Amino acid sequence: MKDDAIIHSVIFSLKHEKGSSAEQRFLEDGRAALSSIPTVKEFQVFREISPKNTYDFGFSMRFDSREDYEAYNAHPQHVAFVRDRWDQEVSQFLEIDYAGYEH
Repeated sequence: MKDDAIIHSVIFSLKHEKGSSAEQRFLEDGRAALSSIPTVKEFQVFREISPKNTYDFGFSMRFDSREDYEAYNAHPQHVAFVRDRWDQEVSQFLEIDYAGYEH
């Protein structure tokens, strides 16, 4: 991983019924909206398989720099997705933003 690269991950659960078309649509729409933002690299959607927590899904992406990450946060597609979909359809989440550890 590049020294100043940032990994942005969020794990979450949805208000929708598990396995529903609304759940699937949210995941697909999230992938389409967020992965097309120019500074986003390596966008992935995950499904939780461990009983150790109560979250169901994850989105993860990489940014080459803090500036790219900040551009993503301010990008109109990200702002609109959070406002119109995330805030309406996500029941709980945990966001983690991290960079490589050097000692």
